[in-house]
Amino acid sequence: MKTVDLFCGCGGLSLGFQRAGYEIVGAFDCWEAALNCYTNNFKHEAHYLDLSKKNLALKEIRPLNPDIIIGGPPCQDFSSAGKRKEGNRASLTISFAKIINSVRPQYFVMENVSRAKSSIAYNDAKIIFKKAGYGLTEQVLDASKCGVPQKRKRFFCIGALNEEDGFLDTYLAANQSVLPLSIRTYFNQNNYDLLFDYYYRHPRSYSRRAIFSVDEPSPTIRGVNRPKPPEYKKHPNDAADPDNDNIRALTTQERALLQTFPLSFDFGNNQMIAEQMIGNAVPVNLSNHVARSLLSFIKQDTQNQSIEFINWLQQEHHYTQLAAKDVISHLARCNRLLSFQNLTEKEYLESLEEKETFKKLTRSIRSQLKRAVKLYAEYEQGSHRK
Repeated sequence: MKTVDLFCGCGGLSLGFQRAGYEIVGAFDCWEAALNCYTNNFKHEAHYLDLSKKNLALKEIRPLNPDIIIGGPPCQDFSSAGKRKEGNRASLTISFAKIINSVRPQYFVMENVSRAKSSIAYNDAKIIFKKAGYGLTEQVLDASKCGVPQKRKRFFCIGALNEEDGFLDTYLAANQSVLPLSIRTYFNQNNYDLLFDYYYRHPRSYSRRAIFSVDEPSPTIRGVNRPKPPEYKKHPNDAADPDNDNIRALTTQERALLQTFPLSFDFGNNQMIAEQMIGNAVPVNLSNHVARSLLSFIKQDTQNQSIEFINWLQQEHHYTQLAAKDVISHLARCNRLLSFQNLTEKEYLESLEEKETFKKLTRSIRSQLKRAVKLYAEYEQGSHRK
């Protein structure tokens, strides 16, 4: 599936989807350091684009004809519950929704912090999604139950055109683990060297603990990483005595591993920027969990649609089952030549006939392929879709 990543950052979301088999055809952001990092780690390039400027964004995105758009609009400005004022970055959620509404991919995935679900910006975006005809799955996922050794909770809004709300709920639940994933278990599973049993993670305030064990998931990896201050006093909930000289803050690479990036992922030489990129990224395995869940739904949905279409061909056109299956094969071949996405029957056939690969086929095969497209268009317009 052709995939475009908006607000791509260093590429955590892209990598998870790529590992699930999606084809990333475009990635966009306006953070140059992250774009450089992205380009250094993927075969395809990421491009600078101000996604708040819708018309400019559409000129870049529409020609890619994506089947799915994924993205995590910046979340730093979302307010705490109960506050009406939200920062300028929260409006980028609206920008994402407007791009979805204009491009109309079959699917989209939007990721954000858990509190974004109750934000004004998201509620406005949700109205745009629904008016555009998308069924929505809205879930807060715990990364530690999705293959990430980190207690990181993130909100996902996943949309599919002409589907019911909650269409992906059972698929997301089916792939989750019952127990959270600990750092020790994750490192052992991946043959990483575990050189510590306890570590320091700087708290937002000293009313919270700061010493954690590797036998539990880590707390959320943030964009800052500070060493343990000499004056730090033990918190009642600390996992170990902070006076232990072996307790230290995690290294940049260790933090990247907890975000489930591979050891080979190159974050560059600027440590401060690397820490920011790591903290802002979607954990690769969390992204992959969503990607695989969506793919399972698509395969099942495609199978169900194929069965319905075969039944329709048999009833309306008196095709034998073998002849109906041939039509399905012809449609699959058409889709490999040119994606059906966002095109009318007339537009699709005109575009298909312009493809050099189509022109090289025999006249008989070209006729069979066009006939299959026309039959499917007739099926789509029929009463079974009402």
